[in-house]
Amino acid sequence: MSYQIPSPVPSLEELARRQQNVITASQLRARGVPSRVVSEHCRRGGPWQRLLPRVYLLQTGTPTPEQRMWAALLYAAQNGRETGCREGAVITGAAALALYGFTAVPRLPAVTGVQVLVPRQRRLRDAGDVRIQRTARELEAQEVHGLACAPVARAVADALREWIDGEEAALADHAEQSAAEALGHCTGQPPAQAASQAAGPAVRLEPRALRSVLREAVAGTAADGQPGCTLAELIAELREAHLVEVPRIRAAVDELLAAERESAVLAVVELAAAELLPAPMVGPELRMRGGTFVAVPDLYWPQAGVAVEVESEVRCVSEGEQAWVRAGQHRMEYLGVRVVYLGAERLAGEPAAVAEELRQTFLVGGADVVELLVTEG
Repeated sequence: MSYQIPSPVPSLEELARRQQNVITASQLRARGVPSRVVSEHCRRGGPWQRLLPRVYLLQTGTPTPEQRMWAALLYAAQNGRETGCREGAVITGAAALALYGFTAVPRLPAVTGVQVLVPRQRRLRDAGDVRIQRTARELEAQEVHGLACAPVARAVADALREWIDGEEAALADHAEQSAAEALGHCTGQPPAQAASQAAGPAVRLEPRALRSVLREAVAGTAADGQPGCTLAELIAELREAHLVEVPRIRAAVDELLAAERESAVLAVVELAAAELLPAPMVGPELRMRGGTFVAVPDLYWPQAGVAVEVESEVRCVSEGEQAWVRAGQHRMEYLGVRVVYLGAERLAGEPAAVAEELRQTFLVGGADVVELLVTEG
């Protein structure tokens, strides 16, 4: 029978140091601080201040951006545990990207709202600059500067949705204001004041910024040594959030896919050249003698009946496109073409093994390959 000695409960001073002086009411109560004392300390001129419901800052002055993040996370967690900041809630969206160190988003001091992801069953409302987002999926967290953040791919998807919703809301407010002004001109009455006085969208998701965010997500944020995500993970999150249906996001994703796959295909060509193999055809169109379409492989050696497909799992975004590519691959195999499937991670991590596989496959060649018409891509 094993016995584990429980860890000592950190003191108020130690907990405040860990959480940058941000404390919840339950954490204060667990350390013997009565509600009466908390109320007295938070009065005007007192040493403490209330940041959010049941969340306090044990100092005077304007809270730092990091303290605002702690307050948002602790407010959304609110489970009274010592590790409450890491359970039941994670920071996501633009705030998480700022913490990760993305250069394409506003720096942390400029982040005005904090989006926090919580389980669907939690009963919480938005408070202050904290926006609550619920999810039916299991929460995953990545610790960044002591704060629990959503994984990069999820944070990017939530940030894009956040910006698009902000654009739509600003456009709606602008249209309402314009309609009120037009009505005022027609009736001679003072125009109604719109909720937003902005002349256009408060947030604009420019194509350049959008492409930069996606590139940083896949490349990782080397500045702070934080992880990024794979292209497959990013596309899966964008698809889950129905963001690939937005034309400008789809265009940026297609551009990223093309760049990633072009780099991978070039790496395969270089490996083949190092093995003294003939130069393959890049992106040829294969058809049967009667003109029936077969496929468009990434690389093809017609003399050997060997094709190479690179990153086929993220070659297309929609399920229809993926089905079209898979059908072409199956047709090639059915007609005797030997198909080699390669991923970017394997290309980068096992170049020698990939080169040997290409050489052996070329030597073996296809099996009873049906005569195909090949057109340069």
